[in-house]
Amino acid sequence: MLKTKFGQSKKGQEIYYYSFENQNKMKFTVSNLGAVMTNLWVPDDKGHLRDVILGYDSVSAYENNTATFFGAIVGRVANRTQNAQFELMNKTYHLNQNEGNNNLHSGPDGYQIRLWDVKTVDEHKNEISFLLDSPDLDQGYPGDLKLQVTYRLTEDNQLWISYKGASNQTTLFNPTSHNYFNLNGHASGTILDHQLQIAASHFTPLKADSIPSGEISKVAASPMDFRQEKSIGVDITSDFEQIKRAGGYDHNFVLDKKTDQVETILSLTGDQSHIRLQMATDMPGLQIYTANGIDHEKGKEGAFYPQYAGIALETQYFPNAVNEKNFTTPLLEKDKSVVHQTCLAFSIR
Repeated sequence: MLKTKFGQSKKGQEIYYYSFENQNKMKFTVSNLGAVMTNLWVPDDKGHLRDVILGYDSVSAYENNTATFFGAIVGRVANRTQNAQFELMNKTYHLNQNEGNNNLHSGPDGYQIRLWDVKTVDEHKNEISFLLDSPDLDQGYPGDLKLQVTYRLTEDNQLWISYKGASNQTTLFNPTSHNYFNLNGHASGTILDHQLQIAASHFTPLKADSIPSGEISKVAASPMDFRQEKSIGVDITSDFEQIKRAGGYDHNFVLDKKTDQVETILSLTGDQSHIRLQMATDMPGLQIYTANGIDHEKGKEGAFYPQYAGIALETQYFPNAVNEKNFTTPLLEKDKSVVHQTCLAFSIR
């Protein structure tokens, strides 16, 4: 493990990089600012390392550009909450409205701009755990939440991300990782020619305000069908109403999982690098976002990211689940703990 100084936060806090590398030269870097993953280098088909996630070069860029959520750990609840409010245990809670009348990713004071404590480091396992205390009514949610996020890189090129939550009150708990992947390299253009396959025969359609309608619709005979591998860009500008509403893909897919355990649900392959990412999770949903709102965003190493520069793969409970009777509410019960896991397995195809 290599610890290096990243910079200072607006509050004068010392921000550091923590870098880990396995025997195959695959390596990742995370920061105590937001437990954000800043870099992820993966060997391509020629053995050359490519940094396959979008990001920034400075602490100030991560603090100021909060709309992109590059590399972020998003919480307490990822995705959208209708009218920025919900009812829990016969009490109504109000959140910040930061996307029209709705709440997105728990509001502007997100976990990705907080200073996290480094709880443990295990250099032999290439593992680091960050801890964040989120007090009662932080962002509007009940309960003192203790959130532990652990990154672990194995010797067979698997990167595990786990989220452990515990609260002294019943609350909501639906964190995710908001990395944008470009398997050709973060500065290589768009992901439109990447090959994508998702084990999902249904998705949750959006209303005009990007809140799910509550329906669970079949993907068959629509641009939402990725059950067979296809290029991301094939239908991304189609006349399909759901695509037009989002300007591309920004939808929750209902995963075809047999259990609530970790199962492989996705394959993504870079058309130039031939790097393949296989994602596994124990979560029921997956938000696919194709960076539709990115427009010449200044990123790492002087790169400017165009629209569709990356694809976010956010494992989750369904958006607005607390307000939708058809969806499972992401409850974290009082004085109990829960762990969610996602695995990113990289190989060459």
